[in-house]
Amino acid sequence: MTKIKLCGLSRACDLEAANELRPEYIGFVFAPKSRRYVSPEKAAELKGMLASGIQAVGVFVNEAPQKVAALLTKRVIDIAQLHGTETEEYIKELRTLTDQPIIKAFRVETVQDAVKVNQSQADYVLLDSGAGTGMVFDWSLIKMIQRPYFLAGGLDAENVSEAIKTWHPYAVDVSSGVEHDGYKDKNRMAAFVCAVRKEETL
Repeated sequence: MTKIKLCGLSRACDLEAANELRPEYIGFVFAPKSRRYVSPEKAAELKGMLASGIQAVGVFVNEAPQKVAALLTKRVIDIAQLHGTETEEYIKELRTLTDQPIIKAFRVETVQDAVKVNQSQADYVLLDSGAGTGMVFDWSLIKMIQRPYFLAGGLDAENVSEAIKTWHPYAVDVSSGVEHDGYKDKNRMAAFVCAVRKEETL
């Protein structure tokens, strides 16, 4: 079963929609430069609204490991997603501070990028076209990946079925593809989830 991550949630109504749709994961963005940024305090408030069974992922860009670990320890988030230039040494250091799962995001542009993905020590990897660009990357490079992965980058209700049928990702990750005028749109969120779940029943 392909899992779903609805990322970049920032409002109470976003959480209410997620609770109805029941994705496996939701994401809070802690990168200050992102328009989807939420403070740790706001994330804690929103996490308190989250239905049981849905895991909260914190998205970080080159954040100090101690700050990432603190949010995991406080259970503001359940999983850390590293979306910057964090190295394998960074992951090792973070592992000394927490035993919670780690997702490392990779921009996939070349065969060499695929090699790095396969060698990563992170618990999970995420394949993307960039830092939240909302653009689809060259999916033909996916055939080089030899481990389960989250597929992100330009996904929406129109193309996610093709992605699942062709590449069989562990999970699909969407943010801009379920937005309208810069905010999460419940109808688009529902259409995306429906498209994914429909593939599971075929």
